[in-house]
Amino acid sequence: MSASYEVRGGIAVITLNNPPVNGLGYDTRKAVAEGLEKAEDDAAVKAIVITGAGKAFSGGADIKEFGSPKALAEPNLLSLIARVEGASKPVVAAIHTVCMGGGLELALGCHYRVVSPGAQIALPEVKLGILPGAGGTQRLPRAIGVEAALNMIVSGEPVKSELLAQIPGQKLFDRVIEGDLMQGAIAFANEIAAARPLPMVRDLKAKHHDGDAYFGFARNTVKAMAKNFPAPVRCVDAVEQATKAKFDDGMKHEREAFAALMITPESKALRHAFFAERAASKVPDVPEDTPIRDIRKVAVIGAGTMGGGISMNFLNAGIPVVILEMKQEALDKGIAIIRKNYEAQVKKGKLKEDKYAERMALLSTTLSYAELGDADLVIEAVFEEISVKQKVFESLDAVMKPGAILASNTSTLDLDKIAAFTKRPQDVIGMHFFSPANVMKLLEVVRGAKTAPDVLMTVMKLGKKIKKTCVVSGVCDGFIGNRMIEQYSRQAGFLLEEGCTPQQVDKAVEKFGFAMGPFRMGDLAGNDIGWAIRKRRYVEKPNLRYSKTADLLCELGRYGQKTGAGWYDYVPGKRDAIPSELVNDMLGKHRAALGITPRKISDDEIVHRLVYSLVNEGARIVEEGIASRASDIDMVYLTGYGFPLWRGGPMNYADTVGLWNVVQAMKKFAKNPADDAGFWQPAPLLARLAAEGKSFS
Repeated sequence: MSASYEVRGGIAVITLNNPPVNGLGYDTRKAVAEGLEKAEDDAAVKAIVITGAGKAFSGGADIKEFGSPKALAEPNLLSLIARVEGASKPVVAAIHTVCMGGGLELALGCHYRVVSPGAQIALPEVKLGILPGAGGTQRLPRAIGVEAALNMIVSGEPVKSELLAQIPGQKLFDRVIEGDLMQGAIAFANEIAAARPLPMVRDLKAKHHDGDAYFGFARNTVKAMAKNFPAPVRCVDAVEQATKAKFDDGMKHEREAFAALMITPESKALRHAFFAERAASKVPDVPEDTPIRDIRKVAVIGAGTMGGGISMNFLNAGIPVVILEMKQEALDKGIAIIRKNYEAQVKKGKLKEDKYAERMALLSTTLSYAELGDADLVIEAVFEEISVKQKVFESLDAVMKPGAILASNTSTLDLDKIAAFTKRPQDVIGMHFFSPANVMKLLEVVRGAKTAPDVLMTVMKLGKKIKKTCVVSGVCDGFIGNRMIEQYSRQAGFLLEEGCTPQQVDKAVEKFGFAMGPFRMGDLAGNDIGWAIRKRRYVEKPNLRYSKTADLLCELGRYGQKTGAGWYDYVPGKRDAIPSELVNDMLGKHRAALGITPRKISDDEIVHRLVYSLVNEGARIVEEGIASRASDIDMVYLTGYGFPLWRGGPMNYADTVGLWNVVQAMKKFAKNPADDAGFWQPAPLLARLAAEGKSFS
C-alpha cells in the first residue's frame, strides 16, 4: 500500500505510505492521483487532505527509482502536481517532520498548507548536482520571497517550519498547528471547503525590488563558493526566471536546466557518492537485522592526539568515556587538548557552554587497566608497533568483561595477529579513525578473520551514531586507504627523481581538486611516519622499489611542519609552505648520482600517474575481497583523503575517463625506465572490465 484513502466527516484523507520517508515513487504517485479522482467523484467529500504516514510528510523522489524509467512514468511528479493544482475541490497539505525535495514541490502544488512546528523543510537537490525539477525554483520564491527561497535552493539545507512561518507576508503555510496535526488539518479543511476561487502558488508574483543587482551579486558569490559545481549557478538563473518570466516559461527553463545538469559529470559524481555512502553501510554476508551489542560506556587507551580525538566522538554522542594512560602528566596533557578543542568550538558559537560542560562530565580518566573492566567497547590508540599493541591487548584480555568489544586503531598492522594476542579473537575488530579523529568523517572498520558478525554490525551502527562514514575493510597491510596511498606516494617519489619539484607535483594535484598535494600532506602528517613504514617494507618486501628522496629528506631531520622544515620551509607560527632551495639542491645531487637527466613533466602526466596508481591498487583490493565494492573505495577517498567530491572518488573518476583509456595510459607508464613497470600491469579486474567495455560501477 503506497498511499491510503479514507473519508473523515466529509474530508478525504490521502496518506502517503512508502517507508522510510514516503518517497514519491511511481506506485505512490499513481495512488495519490487515484485518491484525488475518488474524492472528486464523491459528492459527500468537500475537501481533500494529503499527508504522510510515519516520520515524514515526504522526503521527495524515491531514490530506488533514480535514473530509471519508473521515475518518469506517468503520472510523473510534474503531472501529479498539475493534477493536484487543477483539482475541483480544495487540497490541503498537512506537513510534519520531513518535507523535502519533491515532497515540498507537491505541497507547493496544493491549494493550502498546514504544518507542525519543528518540521524540516528543504529543497536539497543541489547536493546531488541538480536543481529542483518539479517547480521548486518557480513556486518557492512566490511563496516565501526571492531571497529566502534562493538561499534554501542554493544551500540545500533544511529550515525549521516555524522559522519559515515567521517570514513577513509568506504564503507557504496557512496555519502552524500545535498538537494533533490531523485534527487541525481536518478542521482547517472544513473551514475553507467552500472558498472559491482556489488559491494557487503559481498565481502569486515573485518580485525583487532590485533584481538585476541582486541576481548579479548572487551569481558572483555562488561562482566563487562552488566553482567546481555547475548546479548552484543554474539555481540562481532559474529563480531569476521566476521573477522575469511567465510561470509556464519559468517551468520550461527549470526543466531544461534540470535535464542539462543530470548529465554533467559533477552531478553523476555526487549521485554516485550519495548511493556509495548508503551501500557502504551494508555488509553483503551479514544481515541488517543481526542483533547488536549494547554500548553504554567506552574506554580509550592513550590520551595523545588520536586518543583524545577518538574520545570526543563518543562524548559528542552522549556516551561516557574513560581514558587510560601510563602517566598522570600524559593524561593531564590529553584532557587539556580535549578542553582546548571544545573551547574553540564554544568561542566560534558552534557549541553552547552547557553542552560543553555536559560532555566533559561524561569523561573520566585512570592509570589502571583494572578500572576499564566494565566498559562495553575499548579502543586502543597507542604507538604503531606490534610489540606495544601486544602488551595492550594481553592486558585488556585479562580485565575486560565477557562480551566487551576490543578494538584497535591500527592504520597498517595485521589485525589477525593482534586478535591472536587474546583468548577472544571473535570480539576483536579494527576501528581506524583518521586524524584529526574528531573532525574526519571516515572510519575504516577492519574485519578480522574471526571477528563475530554481531561485533561488526555493532561497530557499523555505532559509527553511524558518532556521525562517521563507515567502510568495511578486510585484513591486509594498510587496509584500503593506506595500502593505496603507498602506491600514490611511490609515484610522487619517482616524479621527483625524473625532474619534478615538490611544489610542481602538489600544484598539479591541487588543481585537479585534491585538498592537498602529496608533499604538503607529508609535511603535515610528519615525514617520519612514512619513513618508519618504509624501513619495515625494506625488510618485509625487499623487491618493492622506492625513490630514496624521502629517506634523504628524513636523514636531514626534515620531518615537516613539526620540525619547521620538510619538503618545504616553514616560518614559526605559520603553515605556509615555502619552496626550499636546500631540497631542490638535494634532489639535483640525487638525480646526478643516479645518472638521471631531469625532463619536463606535464601536469596531466603527474595527475594521471598519481590517480591511476590509486585506481590500479583499488582494483586489486576489490578483486581480493578486501573491499566489497569499488564504490567503498571511493567513499574512503572522498571522506578520508581529500579526493575532490565533484569527481566522485578514484574509481568513479576512472569510470568517467573510461577504463579502456586508463589501461592505455598505464601501458605507456610501464615503458618509462625510471618508473616501476611491474606495478603498471593492470590489475586483472581492471584489465577484464576494460576489455569488456565495462565500468567499476
